[in-house]
Amino acid sequence: MSTKLRAPERVAPDWIILTIACLAQFMVVLDVSIVNVALPRMGHDLHFSVSSAQWVVNAYVLTFAGFLLLGGRAADIFGRRRVYMTGIAIFTLASIGAGFAHTGSQMVAIRAVQGIGGAILSPATLTIIVTTFHGPRLPKAIGAWSAVAGAGGAVGGLLGGILTGLASWRWVFFINVPFGIIASITAALYLRELRNRDAEVKLDVTGAVLVTGALGSIIYGVVNTTTRGWGSSFTLSWFLAGAILLVSFLFWESRVASHPLVPFRIFASRALTSANVVMFLVGGAFFAMWYFLTYYFQLILHYGPVKAGFAFLPMALGIITGAQISSRIMAKTGARPILMVGTTIATLGFLWISLIKVDSSYFGSVFFPATLCAFAMGLLFSPLANSATSGVDRAEAGLASGVLNTSRQVGGSLALAVLATIAADRSATFLHPTSSEALVSGYQRTFQVSALITFVALLASFAVPQMTNRAVKH
Repeated sequence: MSTKLRAPERVAPDWIILTIACLAQFMVVLDVSIVNVALPRMGHDLHFSVSSAQWVVNAYVLTFAGFLLLGGRAADIFGRRRVYMTGIAIFTLASIGAGFAHTGSQMVAIRAVQGIGGAILSPATLTIIVTTFHGPRLPKAIGAWSAVAGAGGAVGGLLGGILTGLASWRWVFFINVPFGIIASITAALYLRELRNRDAEVKLDVTGAVLVTGALGSIIYGVVNTTTRGWGSSFTLSWFLAGAILLVSFLFWESRVASHPLVPFRIFASRALTSANVVMFLVGGAFFAMWYFLTYYFQLILHYGPVKAGFAFLPMALGIITGAQISSRIMAKTGARPILMVGTTIATLGFLWISLIKVDSSYFGSVFFPATLCAFAMGLLFSPLANSATSGVDRAEAGLASGVLNTSRQVGGSLALAVLATIAADRSATFLHPTSSEALVSGYQRTFQVSALITFVALLASFAVPQMTNRAVKH
């Protein structure tokens, strides 16, 4: 017999509810980027190579993306408060485990568990917002949630550098503990339980496992092309396994699952489908930017972790500024013009930053283009979230947001694997592949490809319907 959680008797102010949602989302997104600055030292201690170190990031992102929609379904069935607190508990405990990891395999396994915790937690934060705010306040609340999520990605670099330089890389995980405790106590005190009492207790765990396995197999094959080659039997075997799992996932979702993880009917919405395509592309380009800039700062410019962390600060401010501007003007302009401007700025920014050299300076070659890219990121997230949710009925807004977030994570994970391989292949053409010249040539190539990705996103943004707040079905 399940015990019913007691809802708080007082009605909390909306700003407290928004803070509860944003704090947890900040933790989830922060954890993707906070490890980046710590990767060189973490890789040394845990014996990761430059290319294999990406699994510290991808292990988290893959399970996060694969189980994200399952987490959203759980919030509808079991209640937003219960799922929120469960996600916080798993995430915080896994953070402690990652901080104490002593081998690379331990770290990757624990990061995968941490990703599951994030997948449970993140959809609950959006469910909290959608069920609390209504009318014109909803886009503003989603804008704040998006801004915090975007800022978490950039602030992670600064915070990770400070913690790694002044204490140890292990503190990039331990820092989640006080946040987790505060979030748990606040939710217990102020968050009322809400759930769909008519929902059947049925979770599509099979679908989540199949899609996670498919993505993991494909990415594992891509990562190993640096040593095995694209046409090797090893690589092709992993690609084949990924393809079989992906086809199995599609068959399971469309023909077998009684409560599918991804109801494909939702993609009948042009707004949602086109927003997901754009998010998949820009998520991939921006996700990889933090990873390669981290290594450029520390391996080429010879920054310590603290200085490298502060080098990311202007980018955090750029994201916050872009998010504030887009959330304020979206009601007047609609989403599509902002998406077109944001993807154009991103393309120019990536082309600019691809001009970096071994002897470049931070302010001469990195500061302005990287901040420009970050500003573009801030511009894009709010209109994408608004487009995805405005194209469906209110009852499915949580599902639409979960699909959009999944697209961002999957795009980021795949792009990181592909771009890291492209960088390694480019560096391998040099006589000394680990020399500064070889490494920078690899970084240049990844930023050029990122510019191409955001240009394709610009073209895809033309398919996003032009809607203002009057057209939103909330």
